[in-house]
Amino acid sequence: MNNKDLILSIDNGTQSLRALIFNLKGDLLAKERVAFKPYFSDQPGWAEQDPEIFWQSLCTACQKIWLQGIPKERIAGVSLTTQRGTVINVDSDGKPLRPAILWLDQRKTYDLPKLPKPIEIILNLLNLSDTIKFFRQEAEANWIFNYQPDIWEKTHKYLLLSGYLTYRLTGEFADSIGCQVGYVPFDYKNLKWAGDWDIKSLLLPINKNILPDLVPPGKQIGAITKIASEQTGIPEGLPLIAAAADKACEVIGSGSLEPHVGCLSYGTTATINVTHKKYIEAITLLPAYPSAIPDYHNLEVQIFRGYWMVSWFKQEFGYREQEEAVVQGIDAEALFDKLVEDVPPGSMGLILQPYWTPGIKLPGPEAKGSIIGFGDVHTKAHIYRAILEGLAYALKEGKERIESKTQIPITQLRISGGGSQSRHAMQVTADVFGLPTSRPHLYETSGLGAAIDAAVGLNFYNSFEEAVKRMTHVGDVFEPNMKNYRLYDELYTDVYKKLYKQLKPLYERIREITGYPK
Repeated sequence: MNNKDLILSIDNGTQSLRALIFNLKGDLLAKERVAFKPYFSDQPGWAEQDPEIFWQSLCTACQKIWLQGIPKERIAGVSLTTQRGTVINVDSDGKPLRPAILWLDQRKTYDLPKLPKPIEIILNLLNLSDTIKFFRQEAEANWIFNYQPDIWEKTHKYLLLSGYLTYRLTGEFADSIGCQVGYVPFDYKNLKWAGDWDIKSLLLPINKNILPDLVPPGKQIGAITKIASEQTGIPEGLPLIAAAADKACEVIGSGSLEPHVGCLSYGTTATINVTHKKYIEAITLLPAYPSAIPDYHNLEVQIFRGYWMVSWFKQEFGYREQEEAVVQGIDAEALFDKLVEDVPPGSMGLILQPYWTPGIKLPGPEAKGSIIGFGDVHTKAHIYRAILEGLAYALKEGKERIESKTQIPITQLRISGGGSQSRHAMQVTADVFGLPTSRPHLYETSGLGAAIDAAVGLNFYNSFEEAVKRMTHVGDVFEPNMKNYRLYDELYTDVYKKLYKQLKPLYERIREITGYPK
């Protein structure tokens, strides 16, 4: 009898790293969380981190989890999922040459050389000049190449955080295909590094020889080295199975495998995803990202600073509730849910457009957030509910964009991320969409998704369908209140969907006058 029946899943988020032990039923047997300051900022808008913080957090979490009495000899393998878009330059010994640049970083590269004239002409004809300009300015590689050429010259490998931690665990400069989300020359349609004449290759100073080898999700990417074993306590030689980025792992960890099941993530960035065999762009020129399932894609619409807005609200306006929660010895979330109990659906006419951070196309780079409909009856409770409703409206708009491209109606919703812990956020979502909305049986869906990749890769299950069926379970289900749905649908159709078009010229004029956002 094989006594190796457990999986160690490592989940490196923006504010913490979690080591998780799952069995083959998807039960979470042990968990250790190590919190860290998300980033430091030497300049306004910068977000950087010492890569050693990530590694030491991983080591600490793993060492602590063994103290819970989980027998190491039962661990069959390891999987890894991380935040997306965080990049690290390393030398030939794998040592970082500079701090990691996080996905939250807002620096831009403005003095880039002009593109060749024929390319500029083609981009102008296709009305793509602004999109390409945004891509070039946002790409971290362009900033390092232009402003820190000595660092770029010494760079042996240019890695995402997932690739860096993979190297620390295995000694291999390798990464999962499922983790390739960011400003790197990746061919999202064919799930491989882009060719030399791919537009992304022409816009970035990245040669393929400084990129890691790519491995499909569910395949072994390496084995735990002796050094990594000594520092983490993970048994030497255990296989590291390729998983995917955190959002992709959340999708399968919540049980969403079919294009009719929408997976909403209420995290720092709020997203709606569906899994699809075909490569389809929900918004033209914004790629479908790699799935945690080999050869599949995730159609995704993002709301930057999505559930961050809830954290912002609590920090700026919820001090009393947070203090009271400490006194009562309860979770502050319960008091914030109580705050909106007496606020009717529609927040008495208060409507929020959650564009706190500009986008590339929808919304565009000029976008700002807005709240309209204020009256003397409104309190902070109304604002809090309007945030929940505004995020749901924005994600519903994303649902409609996805449906228009796939021609497949989304009929079920699964919610992951911190916001899924709020019963009011769940019910608002069900009411705005008019669909049954469920949350998984456990909170750690990204870690569970990574464990599912490992379970298939270690041959515990013959397919991802079987693994997802056996390892994921529906938790609470929130049925829509159809009276509330009809009210929300009118507000969404007649007001919310018209807001951006009406306000866009004003946003552009504000940018012209104030210079923000650049």
